[in-house]
Amino acid sequence: MAVYTEVSDEELEGFLATYDIGTVLSYKGIAEGVENTNYFLHTTEGSYILTLYEKRVREADLPFFLGLMQHLANKGLNCPLPVNNRQGQPLGRVAGRPAVIITFLDGIAVRRPTAKHCGALGGALAQLHLAGQDFAMDRPNALSLDAWAPLFGLAEAQADTVSGGLAERTRRELAYLQDAWPKGLPTGIIHADLFTDNVFFIGSEVSGLIDFYFACTDAFAYDVAICLNAWCFEQDGSFNLTKGQALLAGYQAVRPLTAQEIEALPVLCRGSAMRFMLTRLVDWLNVPPGALVKPKDPLEYDRKLHFHRHVRNAREYGLEA
Repeated sequence: MAVYTEVSDEELEGFLATYDIGTVLSYKGIAEGVENTNYFLHTTEGSYILTLYEKRVREADLPFFLGLMQHLANKGLNCPLPVNNRQGQPLGRVAGRPAVIITFLDGIAVRRPTAKHCGALGGALAQLHLAGQDFAMDRPNALSLDAWAPLFGLAEAQADTVSGGLAERTRRELAYLQDAWPKGLPTGIIHADLFTDNVFFIGSEVSGLIDFYFACTDAFAYDVAICLNAWCFEQDGSFNLTKGQALLAGYQAVRPLTAQEIEALPVLCRGSAMRFMLTRLVDWLNVPPGALVKPKDPLEYDRKLHFHRHVRNAREYGLEA
């Protein structure tokens, strides 16, 4: 389970006494998620999620994340809404950790999305990009191009123990990305981590987007590339062109991509695959004893990188002319 911090009954009672959300009827840890501790709360007033922020989330970034969720919810996007305490603040502390209570969203995360799911996801992503355009705060992407070489430095010496030749493949790819990375693309608030477990559906319709704790200011098309990587590859490593077509068509129906974004898409897909390969590689090589969460396989994204190196243009991802 992804419960890093245990909360006692007494601690929970004291924390909830600062909120007007009724009396707790039940609470339990949530297994999903790898960054923070999450509990499901059921009270006499409704259902909520209690999130305790662990060390990988900077406390100084929390006003950005919480403010963004409030902004997007006010714009009509279905996302968790932080609940203010009696002092009018969303952020508190429990069990020695910064903590927040957020509203509960109905729906389920799909492990094997269909093309319909991908199309709906594309539209929701574009809505997010448009809704965030007038958000007053910004946050640089701490896991973009300039971070990748230092990240690789943490794993380079042991990379070939994970897969033969991985170190050299990564060095060559980083050199390519440094030279080819696009500049001047349309930019704004992006989610930056919109994997299948961060999108809820009712049927084939999106019912909510969650987990905004990597959100930042970056190129919109980079967010699209992250989703192509996360949603459109099958378990055997093949790219599903039908899913790619649906995702890109769903996005473009709400926010059409510019010619510059379309041209940059293959490089952005390579970059987003590199970002997740590297963070997974570092985690894979640094699993602490007694870890509660199994690290994700970095080679999944090494294989995706191999695919992207042979892509010539965005039509190979399903972009329709």
